[in-house]
Amino acid sequence: MKLAQHLPSSENAVKNARQNALLAPVAETGEAVRQQDRWQTKAISVSLQVAAAFAVALIAVTLSEIFARGTLDDIVPYLTSAARPGFVAVAIVALAILALDAVIGRSLQSIILVAPLVVLPAFFSGQKQQYLSDPLYPSDLLFGRQIVELLPAMVSAQPLLAVVVFGGALLALGLIAWLVIKGRKIFVPLSGRARLARLLVAVPVLLGFSSIMNPMAYSATRDRLNIVPMLWDQTINYQHNGFLLAFMINVPMATVTAPDGYGNVAISDIPSDRLPSSFFAGRRADVIFIMSESLWDPTRLDNVTFSKDPMPTIRSHQSGNVFSPEFGGMTANVEFEALTGFTNAFLPYGSIPYQQYIRRPIPSLATFFASKGYATKAFHPFQGWFWNRNNVYQSLGFDEFKSEDTMPAMTKRGQFASDESLTRYIIEEADRSEEPFFYFAVTLQGHGPYEADRYANGAITVDSPVLSAASTQSLQTFTRGVKESDVSFKTLIDWAKKRQRETILVFFGDHLPPLNEVYTETKYMPNVVATRRASVETMKREHETPLVVWSSKRGVQKDLGSVSPSLLPHYIVRMAGYRHPFYTGILGRVNERYTVIDRHQLISRNNRAQADWAQSGQVDPLIRDYRYLQHDMMFGDRFSEERFFPEQQDRLAPAS
Repeated sequence: MKLAQHLPSSENAVKNARQNALLAPVAETGEAVRQQDRWQTKAISVSLQVAAAFAVALIAVTLSEIFARGTLDDIVPYLTSAARPGFVAVAIVALAILALDAVIGRSLQSIILVAPLVVLPAFFSGQKQQYLSDPLYPSDLLFGRQIVELLPAMVSAQPLLAVVVFGGALLALGLIAWLVIKGRKIFVPLSGRARLARLLVAVPVLLGFSSIMNPMAYSATRDRLNIVPMLWDQTINYQHNGFLLAFMINVPMATVTAPDGYGNVAISDIPSDRLPSSFFAGRRADVIFIMSESLWDPTRLDNVTFSKDPMPTIRSHQSGNVFSPEFGGMTANVEFEALTGFTNAFLPYGSIPYQQYIRRPIPSLATFFASKGYATKAFHPFQGWFWNRNNVYQSLGFDEFKSEDTMPAMTKRGQFASDESLTRYIIEEADRSEEPFFYFAVTLQGHGPYEADRYANGAITVDSPVLSAASTQSLQTFTRGVKESDVSFKTLIDWAKKRQRETILVFFGDHLPPLNEVYTETKYMPNVVATRRASVETMKREHETPLVVWSSKRGVQKDLGSVSPSLLPHYIVRMAGYRHPFYTGILGRVNERYTVIDRHQLISRNNRAQADWAQSGQVDPLIRDYRYLQHDMMFGDRFSEERFFPEQQDRLAPAS
C-alpha cells in the first residue's frame, strides 16, 4: 500500500527531470545570447568612447594648427597627407586622453585637461609669431612671469582686446571648473578592468613615442611616421610637423651636446696671442656700455616724413650698426652676446641663455675689467628677477646690480622709466666713483607697445600717405621716444667731454621695435616681423640697429659696418687699450674675417654670405675653435680657462 502511494511522485520526478533535460540547452543558449549581447553592448560602448577620444583629439589638433599657423592654408594636407605626421599628432592626443581617463576613473573626463593643454600653447605660439617671428619653444615657458609683469603695458595699448581675452579666459576657466565639479554625474565611471586596459594600451605607446623624439638620434620609426626634425629652420619644422610634434622635438634641445671633436686636445691646439695680455697695461679709461631698448632709426622707412630728425646726436656719432639676432623682443639674448662675446648661433634654436644655461661663473666684460681693478656695475630700471638678471649678473662677475628695487624712483614714460632719469642716475654714480669703472646699462623707455598718450609733448610729428591712423600714432609715439633717447645720449656725451679721465661710450639698440603694420604698410618688410633667412641686404635691412663707439679723447670709431653683438667686446677691450686672449685674440681674428655670426649664415668682410654654414659639413676652423671655447666655458671642463680666460680662475659659483 505504501509502495503504491509513492509511485505517482516518482513518475512526476522522472517527468520533471526529462523536461529539465530538454529545457537546459534552451536556457544555456538564452544565457549565452544575453552574455553576447552584454559583450556587444560593452564593445560598442568602448568603441564609441575611443572614437569620441579620437574625434576630440582631431578637433583639438585642428584648432591648435589654425591658431599656430594663423591661417587655414595647409591644415587639410597636414592632417590627411600620408607624407605628413598630422594623424600621428591626433593619435598622441587621443592616447593621452585614454590614459588620463584611466587615472581619473571617468570616461572622457580628461578632455577638460587635455584639450586646453593642446590648444592654448598653440594660440600663444601664433601670438608670439605675430610679434617676434618665432613660434613657441619649450624654453619660453621659463619666462611666464616676465609676460605677467608686462601685461599693464599691453593692456594700456589695446584695452578692448585685453577685455576680450581676459573675459574669454575667465569664461573658459569657469567652464572647466563647472565640468570638473559636475563631471562625476556627466562622465561615465570606468571599471577597474577598463582602466587597466586603457593604461596597458596607451602608456607603452606614449612611452615608446617619447623615446623616438630626440632629434639628435636617428629613429627609423620616426622616419616611417614622417616626423622630420628640421632644427636649422624652425619655421619649416613647425609647418611640416605641426605645432605639437615640433614643440616636442624641441624639448630635448634644452640639453646642449658637445660639438664634434671637443676635448682637451682640441682646446690645446687653438693658437693664442704671442704676447701676454699683461704686456698691454691699458689706459684706465672709464667705460659706459648702454643697450637701448628697441632703438632704431625710423627715417629708414619709405613714404614717411618727420618734422625733424629724431636722432641727430646718434647719427652724427654713429660708428656703424649692430646686426641683432632678434626682432621685436628677446632682449636678454642680445645682452648675452654683447657682454660675453659668445653667440646664440652655437646654442639650440630657441635658447634663452639667461634662463637656461648660466648657472656657474661665465667670463664677461665685467670679469675682465674687474681683473684690471675696475668697479663694475649693471643698471636696469625694472625688477631684478626679470630675465633672471639678479642671478645672471652675479655669474657674469658684476660687483653690483642696480635695479628698480634698489634705484631711487624715476620719472616714467607710460609704464616705463625714462632714459633721462636713468642717464642722470648713471652720471651720479660715475661722479661718486674714485676708481675706474665699467658700467653696463639696459634702458627701458623704448619698450613697446607704443600707446598714444605716452608722451605729453609733441616734439616730433609723423606724416605718411600710406599709414593708417593707428600705425601713424604708433610710429609717432616710437619716434618721440627715439628723440628722447637721443637727447639723453647727448647729455651723456656732454658730461663725458668735461671729465678729466677718458670715458668710452658704447651705445646701441638691441633689436627693431615691434611696430607691426607700420612695416607692411610702408612696404619696409613683407611681414610684420623680420625674416630669419634671406639675402644679406634683406637681413641687414630687418636686423640692423644704430651703433656708437666713442671716446672722449679719441672721438668716434668710424666705419665698423654691421657687426654682431658678440663682437662688441672686441672693440671695447681694444679701445680701452688692453689685449686679451679671447676678446682681442679669438674675437679679433673672427672680426677680421666675419662681421656677422648668425645661426643661418656667416657674413664676411666683403659682404658675402655663407648660408647654412652649420649644416655644410665644412665649418671654418676659426669658427670651430670659437665654438669649442664657448662650449668649454659654458658647459665643458674649462680646459681653456688658464690660457684664454685667466681672470676666471678661482672664481666661485654665485649663490642662486
